[in-house]
Parts: sequence; structure tokens; C-alpha cells
Amino acid sequence: MSENTSSALPDIRKVIVLNAPIDKVWAAVATSEGITAWFMPNTFQPLEGYQFTLDAGPYGIVPCQVTDLNPPHLLRFNWGKDWQLSFELKELGVKTELTLTHSGWDANTVTEFGQPHAAIRERMDQGWEKLQYAVRDYVEA
Repeated sequence: MSENTSSALPDIRKVIVLNAPIDKVWAAVATSEGITAWFMPNTFQPLEGYQFTLDAGPYGIVPCQVTDLNPPHLLRFNWGKDWQLSFELKELGVKTELTLTHSGWDANTVTEFGQPHAAIRERMDQGWEKLQYAVRDYVEA
């Protein structure tokens, strides 16, 4: 009998329906100005392979790289050395469904700040819960 030794933690996944057209939501998640407005300052450009940074305040400047881009439906990028972040948009008439997925969690990994992924994942899950409403406030304003 073999034992499952996987140390992967579940992805953080948040889904919200926004009262805004897909192009407006895309501008919020796939432009530097939009990302700055609800998330954090950055040097993002919507180009596959583009390397940019997120200014995570006390956690420093985080290197990122765009890995998938399919306007206005999908943006995925590597966030630091461990994580991936994706924004998937689905048009629902005059509304848009936004699915945010934060993946790359591993119970055996410790960040450069000495904190295990499991502890950070809990905080990030709560943070994304709040940030999805920050996106809503931004695009529905």
C-alpha cells in the first residue's frame, strides 16, 4: 500500500460576478494602472514573457513574469519564485465573471522571510477575499 506524500496545498480560488463589461474588468486586471488601483504598484505590461515587478510594500519588490495572455479572457503570471496568479474572465452579457487563482502552494516550502507556505496561504486566502471586493468597487464605480 503506497502512501500519498504530496505536499501540495490547495490553490486559492475566488470567483465573483461583477456588474461591469468584460473590457472594463480586463482593464482592471491587465493594465498597470488597473492593477495599481486595486492591488499594488507595478511595472506590468500585457505582453507574454514580459518581466515586471510588484511593489509589495514591506515585503519588497517582487519579480514576476507574464506566462499566458489571451485578452480579454486570461492573464497568468509567475509571482516570485513559487507562485502563479491567474485572472480568468467570462462574459455574462453586461456582467463579467472573474476567477482569480493563486497557485504554487507547497507545505514543505519556506519563503525567503522564513515563513512556511501553509501560514502565508491562510493570510493570502483572507487577503484575496477582501481584494476581490476591491476589484468590484473599482470596476463598478
